[in-house]
Amino acid sequence: MNRLTVYEAAHNADYPLFIPFIMAGDPTRSATVDLALQLQEAGAHILELGIPYSDPLADGPVLQRSAKRALQQGMSLKSAMDLIPEMRKRGLTIPVVVFTYYNPVFQMGMESFLETANEKGADGVLVPDLPFEESQDFTALAKDYQLANISLVAPTSTTRVHKIASHAEGFLYCVSSLGVTGTREVFPQEAYDFIHTVKEHSAVPVAVGFGISKPEHVQSLSGICSGVIVGSAIMKLVEKHANELAAGEEKKKEALQEIKTFVSTLISS
Repeated sequence: MNRLTVYEAAHNADYPLFIPFIMAGDPTRSATVDLALQLQEAGAHILELGIPYSDPLADGPVLQRSAKRALQQGMSLKSAMDLIPEMRKRGLTIPVVVFTYYNPVFQMGMESFLETANEKGADGVLVPDLPFEESQDFTALAKDYQLANISLVAPTSTTRVHKIASHAEGFLYCVSSLGVTGTREVFPQEAYDFIHTVKEHSAVPVAVGFGISKPEHVQSLSGICSGVIVGSAIMKLVEKHANELAAGEEKKKEALQEIKTFVSTLISS
């Protein structure tokens, strides 16, 4: 039973999960480790560790720029996963989900990737461009390495929602709208209707992502979903403070504190 399974078993529907996404290597390796620990301290329940990729189809401008900066730092799938034991050594105890597009996995080899993820201390993997219909072998192999293959479900037919939700592990990533990641002003009623549909068919916690950036968003989703996933809003702050995060400890500390304050405000909403 890995950390994600423990969260799934012990989850209280009245206590929403907060799941931040950060890009490995943006702006530096050490800043990524510091940020992970700061997010845990702020109250994060699960960490999504993004692997930078040159053609991130599901990502909006903020995460595209983040991936580009990380790649310029020489970050790769393997070196990104090397950050997990560094985080664990410094006190990270929450589950870590490795978020990567399939091409880096293909290049590394499916089994080699999953074996490495397990060895490095990850608890789950999420591959957004791996279609559900083609994921059975990947999911089975992930189980062999005690990893949950996190499923994504986007607005689609009820039949397909049921099919995906019935096989979900750890938590189910509910995409609030079609399109790419990025902050939004409001969520349309259709998004709430879709979340309700997903919840009806899911036996695991349903976490909503794509567009969450304000306390009002979290408030509007409270009681509707089991958790919220925030990526672009956090990485936008990382981009704003990239120089400070890559600088000396004092400036880095101030930047991390601003990010922590932002996250704490979201969680306490």
